[in-house]
Amino acid sequence: MDKGLVIKNTGSWYVVKTDDGALVECKIKGNFRLKGIRSTNPIAVGDRVCIVPNAEGTAFITEIEDRKNYIIRRASNLSKQSHIIAANVDACMLVVTVNYPETSTTFIDRFLASAEAYRVPVNLVFNKVDLYSEDELRYLDGLVNLYTHIGYPCYRISAANGEGVDALKEDLQGKITLFSGHSGVGKSTLINYLLPDQQLKTGEISSVHNKGMHTTTFSEMYPLGENGYIIDTPGIKGFGTFDMKDEEVGHYFKEIFEFSARCKYGNCTHRHEPGCAVREAVENHYISQSRYNSYLNILEDKEEGKYRSAF
Repeated sequence: MDKGLVIKNTGSWYVVKTDDGALVECKIKGNFRLKGIRSTNPIAVGDRVCIVPNAEGTAFITEIEDRKNYIIRRASNLSKQSHIIAANVDACMLVVTVNYPETSTTFIDRFLASAEAYRVPVNLVFNKVDLYSEDELRYLDGLVNLYTHIGYPCYRISAANGEGVDALKEDLQGKITLFSGHSGVGKSTLINYLLPDQQLKTGEISSVHNKGMHTTTFSEMYPLGENGYIIDTPGIKGFGTFDMKDEEVGHYFKEIFEFSARCKYGNCTHRHEPGCAVREAVENHYISQSRYNSYLNILEDKEEGKYRSAF
């Protein structure tokens, strides 16, 4: 029995890099399912697994080691299942754009809340700084100040001309880092800059919708330097938070959670209850209106039993 790391998933096959460096194509043994997770993919890129080689030169995955974390999204609007994007990541770089196309703060906040729920540290990478007008750059500064203050490190970069990318690359050394973001934000261009040997497919922006075309279908892991890896993921249209109870949503907004300790009622939803410290903090600008709106937005979606923006 060998141990290894799942570096690629092509649907029914998994590519496992064994601890002695071999790449082995593997299938899942029988009806391998993880307890407690209803997922379209029981095994994800980043998982540590045990494999048993067979005569054909391929192998069966027989066991999965405990995960330190994973990041998940809803498989589809109709599905009650989730899709695990990646497991055991040291950090996630969420690539966002102020325009061309615009990434909404609602999307950013949903992504951050989901990442908090699954214990994945996130950095925000603001791309395409070479394209923005003065107004857009001012708005960008406001977002960087907001998220840095909450505790999410931010980078300002241009993947097209390399501005700011070397500082980002330095912070990736020796880590397994997931790259995520809407289609069209320049994620593949950025990864190509970081990994010149790989040359991923990049999609043209569709001028009709100012949205990106999908170029990646499955997550894949690429070696970076000595012990580092970059995980590239499919472009995400929307981000439905998964399986959160109403009273938990505020836990995954760091600053809302901090102020909620002072609320008069322990189960405060921060909407209409008397003595709510969170609403007071919004009024006094200790919590930003955009973050509070994103919080309410998730609660509203839950009440309507739906998640906006299909995957």
